[in-house]
Amino acid sequence: MIKIIYGSKGTGKTKELIAAANADAQNAKGLSVFITDNKRCMYDVARNVRFIDVTDWSIAGEDALCGFIKGVAACNNDNEYLYLDGISRISGKGIAELAGTFYMFEKISRENNITITVTCSCDKDGLPDFVKKYL
Repeated sequence: MIKIIYGSKGTGKTKELIAAANADAQNAKGLSVFITDNKRCMYDVARNVRFIDVTDWSIAGEDALCGFIKGVAACNNDNEYLYLDGISRISGKGIAELAGTFYMFEKISRENNITITVTCSCDKDGLPDFVKKYL
């Protein structure tokens, strides 16, 4: 399953994502991973959620992000939740250009039974159809 949290910059998407990660972690049977491109919210995420700042791993660009997420999914068979904050910032592309990434998310989610939640910095009307289907 893929979930989308959308809204303009400054509307609280990251706070909503953190709240979801912390709530899900309380009842998770598997692992939870929170991926972002900074350490600002590092101490807001629950201890039992793996926090990853992609800048520590020199991840930049869509291909690097896709490969990194595949690696995170592959390294543990018991991943249950994956939270991605700032997909456009990390990939360096606008949301409309990320159809391949969302296809990959869908495949990883389906084949590994991982719930992937992604923040998108745009209004509902600005979401492309390949993203709107997850609302």
